[in-house]
Amino acid sequence: MLKKILFPIIALFLAYRSYELGKSLWLVDPDKIGVLLEVFVSVLLNLFVTGIFAFVGFAYPTNRILGERYYRVSNPKLITQLSKHLGIGYFKRFLLLVFWGKKKNRQKYFDGTKLGLDNFDFQTRQSEFGHLAALVTIQTVAILLLIKGHNMIALYTTLLNIFANFYPVLLQRSHRVNITRLRNILSKRPTA
Repeated sequence: MLKKILFPIIALFLAYRSYELGKSLWLVDPDKIGVLLEVFVSVLLNLFVTGIFAFVGFAYPTNRILGERYYRVSNPKLITQLSKHLGIGYFKRFLLLVFWGKKKNRQKYFDGTKLGLDNFDFQTRQSEFGHLAALVTIQTVAILLLIKGHNMIALYTTLLNIFANFYPVLLQRSHRVNITRLRNILSKRPTA
C-alpha cells in the first residue's frame, strides 16, 4: 500500500526535475555548455524520465494502457532476427551480470512454474510499457533540444536512450516470443 502512494510521489518529483532541467536547457546558450556537462545532462534526462515511468509501473499495472493487442508479437521471426542482429543476447548477459544474475532477483520474474510464466508475461509487459513510454518521451525531448541547438546533448541523449530504453523494449518482446513458444509446448503435453 505504501508503494502505491510513495512511488507516484517519486515519479512526480522526477517529472518536476525533468521539467526544470529541460527549462534550464531551453534558456542556456548551447555554446556555453562543455562536453562533460552535456554528457551529464544527457544521463540525467535519461534517468529522470525513465524513472518517472518505472516508479509508476512499480506501483500500478501501467501495461494496461496499451491494451492486449499491442503486446501480442505478430511477427516472432522478425523479433528474433532483429534481436540477433542488434546483439540483444549481449545486452541480456550484461543485465544478468549487473543485476539479474542473482537467483533471488530472477525468481521475482519467473520461478519456474506455470503460474510463474503468467507473472513473467505480466512483468515483460510492465517493463516494456515503462521503457517504451520513456523512449518516446526522451526522443521527443531530444528533438526539442535539436531545435534549440543543443545538438550534442540531443545526440548523447539519443544514444543513451537506445541502450536504456529501446534495447529493453526489444528484450521484453523477445521474452514474450519465448513465453508464447513455451506455452505452445506446454499446451501440447498430455496431462497426467
